[in-house]
Amino acid sequence: MAEARRQLTLDVGHRTETWSRADFVESPANREALGWIERWPDWPAPALTLYGPPGCGRTHLGRVWAARAEAETMTGTDIAALDVAALAELASRARRVFIDDARLAPERGLFHLYNLLRERGGHLLLAADRPPAQWEIRLPDLASRLRASPAIAIDPPDDELLGSILLKLFADRQLHAAPGVIAYLVSRMERSADAARGLVAALDRRALTEGREIDRRLCADVLGGLSNEPVDR
Repeated sequence: MAEARRQLTLDVGHRTETWSRADFVESPANREALGWIERWPDWPAPALTLYGPPGCGRTHLGRVWAARAEAETMTGTDIAALDVAALAELASRARRVFIDDARLAPERGLFHLYNLLRERGGHLLLAADRPPAQWEIRLPDLASRLRASPAIAIDPPDDELLGSILLKLFADRQLHAAPGVIAYLVSRMERSADAARGLVAALDRRALTEGREIDRRLCADVLGGLSNEPVDR
């Protein structure tokens, strides 16, 4: 019976989360950053930086802007592989570029790209774990340009945002959680969207494998397994 239930559920599948605006959950933790993304192209400078801790949603929000602005999406390490000619071609082709993990980009490459996009009336969106004012930038001209551009913080997910993310992830997988489960998880889990995704996936697998309801007891077992520490039920 458990195997039949497992096969039936696997056949139904679940909706895969995307980087779309519809999948971005708004809360006080990210509302200011979202406002800046939605006011584009009315930015006061060619560049804007979104910063915050891992799992805060900066990559997702950057992807939302990239779709809205029809921008090229890259990482800081991608920039390292481009010479001046390739950067010029990129700026001519895209005119709008989103760079995730921007602190990994070489300073001269980032400086050239900034200038090229500015000359063409384009825009550069950067995402990083801290604002440019806290980067160790040795190139004075790059430092002055980035520090003169807006840098918008995204706070770690608050209870409201984590709860909303969990509810959406459960709905995407067509999972039913017992009453009180969301509040229980929010108070005990790692506070990031990435952790929420991993946790719901683990709960889904465990519930299927063992034929159990997603209740506080199952949540405690899964949380304990993820942290290797016992969790109160």
